[in-house]
Amino acid sequence: MANTKSARKQIRVAQRKQLYNKGPRHLVKTRISKTEKLIAAGDLEAAKKEAVEAISTLDKAAKKGIVHPNNAARRKARLVKKLNAAQAPAPPAPESKATG
Repeated sequence: MANTKSARKQIRVAQRKQLYNKGPRHLVKTRISKTEKLIAAGDLEAAKKEAVEAISTLDKAAKKGIVHPNNAARRKARLVKKLNAAQAPAPPAPESKATG
């Protein structure tokens, strides 16, 4: 437990900040997971729309200091990479050489 008056106040401040940040942080996680589920289901049009929302939410959270800007950038990059991989056509199968 905190011994000084200032330390007790810092605990109260940290708790207020934690409550303030909880909602937007949860929204970020929810949007990312929704996008990933849509990608896995193969619904790419809905996934694109949800990805835009997730990226916007990440940008807002980074701007407010709720998540670190580098953390937001990394999560956006991973999300877009998954979306692009799902959209890419499958590479053609290599032709087998018959030995004879």
